[in-house]
Amino acid sequence: MCPAFTVHPVSWHDGEPLLRAVRESVFIREQQVPEELEWDGLDAECRHILALSHQGDAIGCARLTPQAQIGRMSVLPQWRQLKVGTAMIEALLADARGRRMPEVKVHAQVHAIPFYRRFDFVEHGERFMDAGIPHIEMRLKL
Repeated sequence: MCPAFTVHPVSWHDGEPLLRAVRESVFIREQQVPEELEWDGLDAECRHILALSHQGDAIGCARLTPQAQIGRMSVLPQWRQLKVGTAMIEALLADARGRRMPEVKVHAQVHAIPFYRRFDFVEHGERFMDAGIPHIEMRLKL
């Protein structure tokens, strides 16, 4: 069976409106992250993945910084548990491997630790608060 979505690499320049829409919905409205923390000025230099429904609606996104950090992983609520996050992380990991990054890291929200463990990410360091949400750094050797 074909998934009801596709994932695509996209530049910030080309994908900004759709990337913004997903992140505003998930982080700013749902999780109450302050806008000034969400828009950190790094997006133009990052590689982005955009998940689209077959109708062309933006349903998820994530980014990889030049410093090998995966972040801003977000999936709209009605698309969670449908492997959208899995497809996005697989695309980002393939990109990182293709760029010969020796390791990637993520500042995972604590509730997402089991998700990242499925890809062999390992917790590193102590838990910390970011935008009022508990996180932990996780790393994956490539």
